[in-house]
Amino acid sequence: MQITLTINQQEKTFEIHPSDTLLKVLRREGYFSVKFGGCSEGECGSCTVLLDGIPVNSCCMLAAQADGHVVETVEGLGEHPEHGWKTSRGLHPIQQAMVESGAIQCGYCTPAMVLAAKSLLEKNPNPSETEVRDALSGILCRCTGYVKPVEAVLQAARYMRGEQPLSEENGDIIPVDWDTTNPSPEAPMSSEIPVVKTQTRITPKIWTHPDVVNTSVVGKPEKKVDAIKLVQGKPAFTDDIEMRGMLVAKVLHSPVAHARIKHIDVSKARALPGVAAVLTWQDIPRVVYSTAGQSDPIPGPLDTFSLDNKVRFVGDRVAFVAAETEEIAEKALQLIEVEYEELPAILDPALSMQPGAVQIHDEPEYVNFADSDPARNLAAKICIDIGDVEKGFAEADMIFEGDYEVPKVQQAHIEPHVVVTYWDEDDRLVIRTSTQVPFHVRRILSPVLGLPVKRIRVIKPRIGGGFGGKQEVLIEDVAAHLTIATGRPVRYEYTREEEFIAARSRHPMRIHMKTGVKRDGTITANEMYCLSDTGAYGCHALTVTGNTGHKAMALYVGDGVYRQSPNIRFYADVVYTNTPPAGAYRGYGVPQGYWAVERHMEKIARTLQLDPIEFRLKNALRAGELHPFSTAWSEGREPRPEVIHTVGLEECVRQGKSVIGWDEKFGNPDWHAIPGHPEIRRGIGVALVMQGTAIPYLDMGGASIKMNDDGSFNLLVGATDLGTGSDTVLAQMAAEVLGTSVENIIVYSSDTDFTPFDKGAYASSTTYISGTAVVKAAEQVAERIRIRAAEMLKQDEDIPPEKIRLADGKAISPDGRYVTHQEVAYHTLHHQNQEQIMGVASYFSPVSPPPFAAQFAEVTVNVETGAVTVDRLVMAVDSGVIVNPVTASGQIEGGMAQALGYAVSEEMVYDKKGRARERNLKDYHIFRADEMPVMDTIFVQTYEPSHPFGAKAVAEIPMDGVAPAVGNAVLDAVGVDIDANPITPEKVWRALRKKIMVNE
Repeated sequence: MQITLTINQQEKTFEIHPSDTLLKVLRREGYFSVKFGGCSEGECGSCTVLLDGIPVNSCCMLAAQADGHVVETVEGLGEHPEHGWKTSRGLHPIQQAMVESGAIQCGYCTPAMVLAAKSLLEKNPNPSETEVRDALSGILCRCTGYVKPVEAVLQAARYMRGEQPLSEENGDIIPVDWDTTNPSPEAPMSSEIPVVKTQTRITPKIWTHPDVVNTSVVGKPEKKVDAIKLVQGKPAFTDDIEMRGMLVAKVLHSPVAHARIKHIDVSKARALPGVAAVLTWQDIPRVVYSTAGQSDPIPGPLDTFSLDNKVRFVGDRVAFVAAETEEIAEKALQLIEVEYEELPAILDPALSMQPGAVQIHDEPEYVNFADSDPARNLAAKICIDIGDVEKGFAEADMIFEGDYEVPKVQQAHIEPHVVVTYWDEDDRLVIRTSTQVPFHVRRILSPVLGLPVKRIRVIKPRIGGGFGGKQEVLIEDVAAHLTIATGRPVRYEYTREEEFIAARSRHPMRIHMKTGVKRDGTITANEMYCLSDTGAYGCHALTVTGNTGHKAMALYVGDGVYRQSPNIRFYADVVYTNTPPAGAYRGYGVPQGYWAVERHMEKIARTLQLDPIEFRLKNALRAGELHPFSTAWSEGREPRPEVIHTVGLEECVRQGKSVIGWDEKFGNPDWHAIPGHPEIRRGIGVALVMQGTAIPYLDMGGASIKMNDDGSFNLLVGATDLGTGSDTVLAQMAAEVLGTSVENIIVYSSDTDFTPFDKGAYASSTTYISGTAVVKAAEQVAERIRIRAAEMLKQDEDIPPEKIRLADGKAISPDGRYVTHQEVAYHTLHHQNQEQIMGVASYFSPVSPPPFAAQFAEVTVNVETGAVTVDRLVMAVDSGVIVNPVTASGQIEGGMAQALGYAVSEEMVYDKKGRARERNLKDYHIFRADEMPVMDTIFVQTYEPSHPFGAKAVAEIPMDGVAPAVGNAVLDAVGVDIDANPITPEKVWRALRKKIMVNE
């Protein structure tokens, strides 16, 4: 049928199929700002467009319904103001505000937010924060925590009203009132509860240690280098590409949790017109590998095949299809006939290693790593003893034991897993994929595909969120096998249901804690046993669970003689079950550990009637001390002793306590009660945490920098920016060394053909590892610039090159004379002794300096319903020197928002057949803009001597403390312990009823 749409003020006629959605038509016509979030009912909102000025979800609207209507996308809103001799009106005020406020992280949901804001501000030019949050509530964001997008819309409203834009330099930090009308009894508001949720400001609160040196570019809130293209909805992501003859891939997933494939008949599917290929385990080479995107040798078992004659979870792969259209591919899946021989399924990890349990991995090709033992369904085993734990327990006055549980949860990045594969003109396989680990993808897939590394090129475009879920070689082999089979380009993109049933998740764990303590609060021994469920495959099994102990148990070493020689034990069994595999998820095992450790510490402090913060600090690791696990654990490799040089934990506590008002609230019965609402109780809680920065002696990053004719620089890095702002941070460090501006650093990241090697974006390592490589390369370039400038500026006497100072795009001699970078570039490239000024460097670190943080939470609890409302989160973080306060605070805010879901609402549950309950973002609840608490970020800047600018990691630590801090706040409010998260109303209600029955 034919329809006519007016798109961005241009009338266009299209031939469509009656079943085509508006999203499908718009993307087919090149409006790539309209995104697919994997859903079909508009849950994520990334497909939002304006229809006659009203936001609608284009994924669940038929294109025919829009016939004759006006459609707006971000492509028609604004653009870069300069295009050579032609200029334009520039960005729309909303787009400009998004760029300036740091509201853009991965940028996948940004176009939808811009359009929703436009619709709001055209009707209401002076909205309250409530109204802004309501307008954005239909668009889910997993990156930002919504703080900066809300700030951006409020700032844009000022622009559009013709008012002076707010400026931090002018002292404009103006609170915006949160609407307090009609408070519900579930979450009452009073004059004592903060009514300000967002402040229209740019940078967070920063406390700085005297050792931190002032710099020109590093430490400044520079705009993200990719912000302008993302706010315009440019075709920057994997799926934003059209290729002639591209096929659509689909995968047939297993409907049973554990079975052998007795027979599979694909003849009807292959005969369907439009089907280009159908592949089963009989059609492709049988090569065992691991999907974990980690360095060689992968620290885990090899237990996976692209396709196998056995399925191990509901959602496991059975067959691959490539067809001309998605509809044909889906029809082909329905025509595949499979006969399964069902086997007993293990869904409870406690049953996995019992005698007589069915063996999940009985394939002869299985390759063990360390203590994996498939005969016992054991993917990994960890036994770490530090000091003399039994002696420590014997010397304790009291022993505390407790059991804790954490669920399987999903990364829920808004951009689904997506890949496009094709043969290039040199018969090399190109894999364009949304991955955190492009170089690992190439290496791991080489034997799987039967292609040498030199014939594989992996291109990483922008990533629409990853959070560890894309540190996995998860779908690239599907499209690649089909391209090999057909010779044609193939696109494979997960649906949201596939993300839940076939992607990765956080490892669910059951943890037992045992702690010996003297009456004065000195910890004499600390022990953790962890039963970790890796699911059907062992990807990341050892390393994730190792981090659970390595990071969480290392924080508390005891005091006095116990501080000098801590007694710590960490044992873990990582077992297979017939559930979807767990893998990497932001925090990488550490949030699980801190749920147990910090809930346990709170109970100990309260039983001993000690101040919970003083008790923690008394036993916490301090600067100058040995990391207790550094002599015992290094992700399956040889451990090496490491001294911790910077610990800003006490200052984090001081700053966090001050902002949240701890001293006025903790232990104050008047604050805990709410006048007029006897059913509501307030509570306040704390958790102290530490993380890590990269993996020592393993993680490596490379960088190259070359100088251009105009004095600008190309920075090529293998590091992967998945919305963290790492491209910007690396550009800032290069600009600092070279004495130029960020605008003069053109960043290219992650193309295995052109950029240097980098292990990828994980372990909070990019700023630290890749950043040091960038600095080393920049120093080489700076040295050549100084040498050439010294020649150019020489008069009667030589000028020592080391006396030349680089600043403001100039090379300046001691007497003040200078040449510009452009003049140096012309001199070297065109005029005399020509050379290409260029630097190439790489770096790996012998240490992993941990960041530290104090996390505070305020809650209100309804004792009649068990409902918990988190009212405020405050996090004070020691991440060393903060290279970019705006991007770093965005990481903290977004991390706290994700961790909040882990605390109170997110979990993945399976029935007795192993079938997932959660299959979409309606049933799996991540927080919306209008549901967020107040969030405050504070940076405590220390100077980490192992980094050229004193930086440590920032991206993962906000995941660690929110859940236990909320759990401790619930305990503070109503006196009950919830030891299995999430802290749902039902769990709280049952605990309160049990408490009442015990008291009666």
